[in-house]
Amino acid sequence: MDEKAMSQEYINGYIERARKAQAEFEKMSQEQVDLAVKTIGKVVYDNAEYLAELAVEETGMGNVPDKIAKNKQKAGIVWNNLKGKKSRGILDTDETTGITRVAKPIGVVAAITPCTNPIVTPMSNAMFALKCGNAIIITPHHKSQKCSTKTVEMMNAELAKLGYPENLIQILDQHSRENTRNLISTADIVIATGGAGMVNAAYSSGRPALGVGAGNVQCIIDEGYDYKEAVPKIIAGRAYDYGIICSGEQSVICPEKDYDAIMEEFKANGGYVVSSQEDLEKVRGALFQDGKPNRHSVGQSPEKVAELAGIEIPADTKVIVVEAEGTGLTDVLGGEKMAPVIAAYKYKNLDEGINIARENLEKDGKGHSVAFHSDSEEHIEKVGLELCVSRFVINQMSAASAGGSYFNGLAPTNTLGCGSWGHNSISENLDYKHLMNVSRIARFMPNNRKPSDEELWG
Repeated sequence: MDEKAMSQEYINGYIERARKAQAEFEKMSQEQVDLAVKTIGKVVYDNAEYLAELAVEETGMGNVPDKIAKNKQKAGIVWNNLKGKKSRGILDTDETTGITRVAKPIGVVAAITPCTNPIVTPMSNAMFALKCGNAIIITPHHKSQKCSTKTVEMMNAELAKLGYPENLIQILDQHSRENTRNLISTADIVIATGGAGMVNAAYSSGRPALGVGAGNVQCIIDEGYDYKEAVPKIIAGRAYDYGIICSGEQSVICPEKDYDAIMEEFKANGGYVVSSQEDLEKVRGALFQDGKPNRHSVGQSPEKVAELAGIEIPADTKVIVVEAEGTGLTDVLGGEKMAPVIAAYKYKNLDEGINIARENLEKDGKGHSVAFHSDSEEHIEKVGLELCVSRFVINQMSAASAGGSYFNGLAPTNTLGCGSWGHNSISENLDYKHLMNVSRIARFMPNNRKPSDEELWG
């Protein structure tokens, strides 16, 4: 048997086990389904420290305290959003239209998960899948095979104690492109969270696919806004998990008249502002090689980035601030940086600030997210109208809120759709509803009135 046939046989085994488990699971009640979903989240919440340590040890990216916080926060907020929501059987009836909506499972979900979020992405994808009566098969990034597999094993152990069907959640134990390709072309729907190559493969699989785009969050401080309020949030967002979160702040775009004061505020809150042209070029060289991210800098501490760049920074530095020499169209610093380094810009008026953000988004991150710090509803709406991203987070730390928060209305998730701008099928946060088929019962409505030609066309 050749390698291709062996891979297909291997994947067929996973699919068959998943279909058997899903056929049993979809007979279960809403209450039983919700208990399974709660159990998945509780595993990650209760084991946040252990799983965070495992992830950092294996991937060599990010830091344990932030991953602990992420594990706890995401587990809690995803469950809080899912609990009490109907996802099985009859959902509702609209008396006006006569339509009754009936929820049905999609079947078997395939999920490609990244090494940047190796614990919470498998967790949230499994919670969404099971919420709708599906089974799920995860193919993790090869750099996070062990920690993602351990997470799934721990989830399954708790589900087994409660008597749920075996193999509702599976994870591939052999990593190869051929296996991933066969999985995503055989499952009923694909979720792809990761690099552009994997997302493109998912959209080319011949199956319905839900993917993500690159992140490059532009953060604009409005004229007249209290930058002492904004700067600590921006630093916290850029520093979060050493900059590997797709929703983390990437550029700070400041009113020119306040620029120097804002830089001083960065310094006062743990920011190291690069002051010389020589050091600027060194930092750029540490982050990018031939215009592409330097893998040695990805998810590393400010100290490690400084060491790679050959510059000295204070021991308590949280982020490195660099004044870019142009937007992302001419300077790679305006693009996505997978490390705790933020690019700084100044604008004369808000239109210019919006244009800086627009050009940076053309380099990376179009369709993803913008953070705006403002007290002006008029300016908030202006920015919302002008920039092509799927979510605007206002006066919040983007890294911890663009993917949903207790304090905003975005669906809690780890998979952020970027719409057609980012070559994605959804322009919102992935939620359980995207893994649900809905049948619609359409009743004859004899009392509906047909308009006359004059009413239609007159």
